[in-house]
Amino acid sequence: MTTVSAANITLGVALAPAFGKAPSSTGAVGGTVFALLFVVGLILALAWLAKRMPGVAGSSHRALRVVASLSLGPREKVVVVDVGGQQLLLGVGAGGTRALHALAAPLPEAERAATPAFAQLLAQHFGKKA
Repeated sequence: MTTVSAANITLGVALAPAFGKAPSSTGAVGGTVFALLFVVGLILALAWLAKRMPGVAGSSHRALRVVASLSLGPREKVVVVDVGGQQLLLGVGAGGTRALHALAAPLPEAERAATPAFAQLLAQHFGKKA
């Protein structure tokens, strides 16, 4: 009587997919490259958008800053700009920007409210008191 143990038997059976061809590595590499390009494109698009949103990119120069702004219409507004200690009243519109007046006395600085914390903004948005 011959006994065969399971430890002594090795089967060289290659499993084939039930339907179609075996998956190729080319498709996996292509999907990875596409995902990478998508993420890089998304980062570039968000950077482009951040540059065009006011207040996100920050001030580019300390000697030049906007003191006040008032919208007069969909494409026109009046802006007070501080340039090296002198304040100018500018008209900004579709036709360009014009200096309207140089202010003799600077406008008083408006007190800015402290920016609320993120948790407070979320609570306010969802109608809960913080």
